[in-house]
Amino acid sequence: MSQRIFLSPPHMSGHELTLVEEAFAGNYIAPVGPMLTAFEKEWADYTGIAHCLALSSGTGAIHLALKEFGVGPGDEVVASTLTFIGSVSPVTFLGAKPVFIDADQKSWNLDPDLLAEFVAKRAAEGKLPKAVVVTDLYGQCADLDRILDICRPHGIKVVADAAEAAGASYRGRAAGKGADAAIFSFNGNKIITTSGGGMLASDDPKLIDRARYLSTQARQPFPHYEHTEIGFNYRMSNIVAAIGRGQLRVLDERVNRRREIFATYQNALGSIDGIDFMPEADYGRANRWLTVMLIDAERFGADPEQVRLALEAENIESRPVWKPMHLQPVFEGVTCVGGAVSEDLFRRGLCLPSGTALTGTDLERIIGLIKGCR
Repeated sequence: MSQRIFLSPPHMSGHELTLVEEAFAGNYIAPVGPMLTAFEKEWADYTGIAHCLALSSGTGAIHLALKEFGVGPGDEVVASTLTFIGSVSPVTFLGAKPVFIDADQKSWNLDPDLLAEFVAKRAAEGKLPKAVVVTDLYGQCADLDRILDICRPHGIKVVADAAEAAGASYRGRAAGKGADAAIFSFNGNKIITTSGGGMLASDDPKLIDRARYLSTQARQPFPHYEHTEIGFNYRMSNIVAAIGRGQLRVLDERVNRRREIFATYQNALGSIDGIDFMPEADYGRANRWLTVMLIDAERFGADPEQVRLALEAENIESRPVWKPMHLQPVFEGVTCVGGAVSEDLFRRGLCLPSGTALTGTDLERIIGLIKGCR
């Protein structure tokens, strides 16, 4: 059996080990230290978002943002239905209720028209949602300005879930820039990784100061341990931050390579009847974290599961598109506005191996196997 080809494995730059050794030499083996401070500053410089807080996960970052935006029991929080559950689970941590919005065809992200209809309906009822969490799916930014125009007149906070979108851009600015808060993920399968971790970013220094305080168990400034409210253990470690600094140095290279991989798949398969690929919205530049292919089984002659199994038989990982949140058993009965677009993308979509260390030979092999499924 050939060595396994994973969907999106880590790809080290060569800078990480030097920085980790430097962190060890300084003996900051803790969720504090110069690597952590430097990573936060470098991420702020890269994204143009003024204040950044490195955390243990992107999910933790969403939790802190929503908590600071006053989300609590009984509140509604609007979210993309076509997303990973980590975008939505923090809503439930706070006792709030998610409301799901379908994707649009242009970007596969939260449909602003459906959002506008829902907000208008809730405004008429006198019961507005507290926040919107909008996912930048598979590395493509949602139409953030349109979403902000809908939400800001009503005081609805907007969290840009850019977990998959590091290195992507929207109208010439970095993913997440302009939202009330943006979050990023450095999980092991992301375009750059710290092994596990995330970042909360905002142009509001008070939000980041409060989140920093809460992320370290809400400890008061006393020589003993004093607590006046409940906090969380969400801080990133200095060692992990060293890995992140090494990865950030090659982020633009990784984006370019992911886009090359997408183009290779599209050029080889896009003209085949029954195969399409995720579009790129005209307002931005996707990082193409994962190449996502749509298969019309009747026209192509095989469905996505048959293609997935054919690849798996050759020790190659692929995966269906995210199952929409409104179809998840844990969210049975939750309000969803629309849903047909997301359901269709889930039914026809397949994520292909997209790691930046893929060779030309790897890609030729994968493409040949897909063609052989016809």
